[in-house]
Amino acid sequence: MCQPMGQLLCEIRNMPLSGDRELDDQIRKWVRWDKCPSTVCQIMDAVRVKDWDTLRKRLCNRIKFGTAGLRATMRAGFDSMNELVVIQTAQGLCEYIKTQYPNREDWSERGVVFGYDGRYNSHRFAELSAIVFLNNDFKVWQYRRYVHTPLVPYAIIRLQCLAGVMVTASHNPKEDNGYKIFWSNGAQIIPPHDEGIEESILNNLDPRGASTDDSAMCSNSMLDDPYDIVVQPYFDTLKKGMNCTLFECNDKCTLNFTYTAMHGVGHEFAKAAFARVNLKPFHSVTEQEDPDPEFSTVPNPNPEEPKTLELAMKTAKSNGSEIILANDPDADRLAVAEKGDDGNYKAFTGNEVGALLGWWALELYKIQNPGADMSNVVMISSTVSSKILRAMADREGFQFYETPTGFKWMGNKAIELQAAGKTVLFAFEEAIGYMFGAAVPDKDGITAAAQFATLACYLRCRQCMTLQEKLRDIYETYGFHTTISSYVICRCPPLIEKIFERLRTWDEGKADTYPTSIMNRDYEIESVRDLTTGYDSSTSDKKAVLPSSSSSQMITFTFKNGAVVTLRTSGTEPKMKYYAEMCGKPEEKNWTKLTNTLKIITDGCVEEFYEPTKNGLQRRKE
Repeated sequence: MCQPMGQLLCEIRNMPLSGDRELDDQIRKWVRWDKCPSTVCQIMDAVRVKDWDTLRKRLCNRIKFGTAGLRATMRAGFDSMNELVVIQTAQGLCEYIKTQYPNREDWSERGVVFGYDGRYNSHRFAELSAIVFLNNDFKVWQYRRYVHTPLVPYAIIRLQCLAGVMVTASHNPKEDNGYKIFWSNGAQIIPPHDEGIEESILNNLDPRGASTDDSAMCSNSMLDDPYDIVVQPYFDTLKKGMNCTLFECNDKCTLNFTYTAMHGVGHEFAKAAFARVNLKPFHSVTEQEDPDPEFSTVPNPNPEEPKTLELAMKTAKSNGSEIILANDPDADRLAVAEKGDDGNYKAFTGNEVGALLGWWALELYKIQNPGADMSNVVMISSTVSSKILRAMADREGFQFYETPTGFKWMGNKAIELQAAGKTVLFAFEEAIGYMFGAAVPDKDGITAAAQFATLACYLRCRQCMTLQEKLRDIYETYGFHTTISSYVICRCPPLIEKIFERLRTWDEGKADTYPTSIMNRDYEIESVRDLTTGYDSSTSDKKAVLPSSSSSQMITFTFKNGAVVTLRTSGTEPKMKYYAEMCGKPEEKNWTKLTNTLKIITDGCVEEFYEPTKNGLQRRKE
């Protein structure tokens, strides 16, 4: 059992430490600041056995902002997710908001919103954050039950909050947790807010005296639960996006759906969404229905990986479901599978679902606005996603916008375009994220599930088509788009940097020189865009149009035959990803040739640019 805090402080003062001044200073800070017995004991146990390497890794490195916030393993250390780091983060965020909104009335009237998922410590991390803001005279809207991530940005917009936080690690393993920050416009934070918040955190590391005092949560007039104010309007917004004829179609359609929440928070919200748009109740994968921080049937709860759908497929076969819908644990993403003629289920890629939902968003708009001018209508996708929306835009007359990777960029772009008078129909990213309209300027797996089920009913009842048949029809109309998305695992950041630096100094170490071909010049590269450095060989000034960021690696190679391959690092996982696409024209009907060519080019890029064998990289288990 760990000693009382006073004894620990006395012990740490009197015992010899590592002799490394920086490390010893960090150890003393941790023991002085951390009020959580389990994590302070982790540090003290390491001190007693003189595990200086572990302590140096955990205490002399600080967790960095990734995708609009933090995500890491839950354990002691400044590089990890724990109560102390959450308090420090909340303090930094609070002080930054004060600088951006100096009017104290905004703090007390607009306030901030906090949500949390079903992971270990999520509720506690949200409470600690609420305490920090309450102690700074902020109005705090804190959900008192599990919610799916989109209810935080939706609440920000509806309640006109200054910011919001969702405590979640999305689809990461059970050991992880995260802190996802949304700004006052409801979108995830982008520069300059992310840099400003990080700097503010570093300037506010010392926990204030009452930062763990739970009494701030008791009978506090500044604390409210937004659930009853927000949830019904959220579903009303979903319903307004359709019309009565579609509700009739949903009611009459005999399609059978199976749904899994993947041990997350989505089940009750998906059930309510189905009811709101007149869809018949789905069959639930009961083993995965309730929030379970152990993720007992899928240790890696990422529905983007087809293996995680095996239990859903077994359930679907037993109840005769034609279609499977799967949310990730915080229900902001959606995976889909459909039963084929052979009785097996085809799991659609994120790009394929994006193509189907993009077509559906356009069809919905045409149904509701017959003969409308399309020139003011917009769809968006990220640079690593399929350009099928661009092909649709070229033919249908609406506008298409490309953004950097991530919904933080797409959400902010949608808000910008909406403010300019545009009608934003849809946005998607290949990592199974989808956004309808801009009511929630972020990906939303619940809305996407209800929309996709309605699309399936519409196709079956009005066009006598399956989803796979409709996807082929889309490719016939707009051109075949074949894509490959995968990754290799690398847990050594210096090696990752070395691999990418080699690519941008290809010609004997000279800066801004990149590969010009692969496979002994069989496939020549036409242009290179490096969004880490801001270089783009295709522009007149050699500067990229899209925003660049030196904090992540991302290089795109465009080949002379039209293939595009992007290599990038993940913001949340030890992965080096790769994305490839061939965009065929409608008149190009040899889809097998396009598919095979893309596979050859992709394999060549991975072998020659990542060098998996030489660098000891772990390949994805397909």
